[in-house]
Amino acid sequence: MPEFGTSGLRGLASELTDDLCATYAAAFVSLHAHNGRLFVGQDRRDSSPRIARAVAEGAASQGLEVVDCGVLPTPALAGAALAEGTLSIMVTGSHIPADRNGLKFYTGTGEFTKADEGPLRTAVSHWEIARAPARVVSHDAAKEYVRRYSEGMPEGVLAGKKIGVWLHSSVASETLPPVLLSLGAEVVVLGASSEFIPVDTEAVDAATRRKLAGWVREHSLDAMVSTDADADRPLMIDDRGEVVPGDVLGPVTARWCGADEVVTTVSANTMVDLMEAFGRVSRTRIGSPYVIAEMEARGAGEGTKVAGYEPNGGFLLGWDVSGRAKLPTLMTRDSTLPLIATLAAAGEAGVPLSGLVAALPMRRTATDRLKDIPREASLEVVQAILGGDRSVLPGGLGAVEATDTTDGVRMTFENGRILHFRPSGNAPELRCYVEAEDADVARTILAEALVNLRKAVT
Repeated sequence: MPEFGTSGLRGLASELTDDLCATYAAAFVSLHAHNGRLFVGQDRRDSSPRIARAVAEGAASQGLEVVDCGVLPTPALAGAALAEGTLSIMVTGSHIPADRNGLKFYTGTGEFTKADEGPLRTAVSHWEIARAPARVVSHDAAKEYVRRYSEGMPEGVLAGKKIGVWLHSSVASETLPPVLLSLGAEVVVLGASSEFIPVDTEAVDAATRRKLAGWVREHSLDAMVSTDADADRPLMIDDRGEVVPGDVLGPVTARWCGADEVVTTVSANTMVDLMEAFGRVSRTRIGSPYVIAEMEARGAGEGTKVAGYEPNGGFLLGWDVSGRAKLPTLMTRDSTLPLIATLAAAGEAGVPLSGLVAALPMRRTATDRLKDIPREASLEVVQAILGGDRSVLPGGLGAVEATDTTDGVRMTFENGRILHFRPSGNAPELRCYVEAEDADVARTILAEALVNLRKAVT
């Protein structure tokens, strides 16, 4: 059955029945303040239109008008609803496979929190199925989102840049190219797909890396950019065809925006600590609700310049930026800002994107996951490691100097390298994160770790 993961309700599309989705929508709007309207958006999965209709019928059963924002980025939907101080639901499974889907809930003040999940589950368990014909109006929230960056970023900040956009089946195909064009870039759109492609920006497979690197060379691009399915996670390839990880994009963006503090997850690259650009670096469990809770504890939304990011690249802006850029607070994961800000930072430094990355402290990460691994099996691996079983660990790492169990098991070794295993919170996957002094070293350790993990769970 569908369950809450790190961000929203997720499950097989076949299990997200019309009645279930309508019930969740009805219960959700009954628990939170609103202005009589629910904003609804969706990604490009085949199941999303059906689920969006069911959500609308559930909200209508409670007397709400439904604002249909169509196919658009999650941050665009959330931003539009937050501007009215009302509720929204995004129908998306984000980066998980096409046969799955989900619901992301937003209250009138921001993202749905872990504390909100329990009351909603309880309400749904006692709710009688209620659906009604929806009163639907349309709203072009995607256009507002494009304007946020075309007007909020410095004029011509990307002038002279030739940027490729991998469209695949991302909702960003309607917003990312016009934003880049408006800021002066030459844009080459590539790889549009009528079939849904799940893109995990934290675990880009080798074949996809080769394809994107090939496009960079073929078209002489300064960078290649894309997002996951619902465009709250960025993907960036530099001028040499290398992926720029999200936990590099995050601190670069925070620095460019002028953040005083950053909040990230326990799995993020320790490069942020070595940059000495921020007065404080806080770490949380994995998932934007945890990051947001810590950002709010640090004063985000109250004038303190706090930025948040995750290793998947999703960036959270906790204050109104003024100066060279003028961007209002957006306390939900966003993909567009880290892409633009990182490119802008390279341009201002007078170096190619690869040069900007090379100038950062030399801590590099590699991440991937094993798919179709039951959560119970993943938890057994973690418990075995904590119990002293080193059979899944690659050789040559040496003694463990520190172990962090904030989310899974994260081990720091005497040579400074880091290995982190974690059961996914929203899919049957076992994730592995590696940090080392060099990208090739990190990838080598990752490959051996994945082989060992596969043996342990089969």
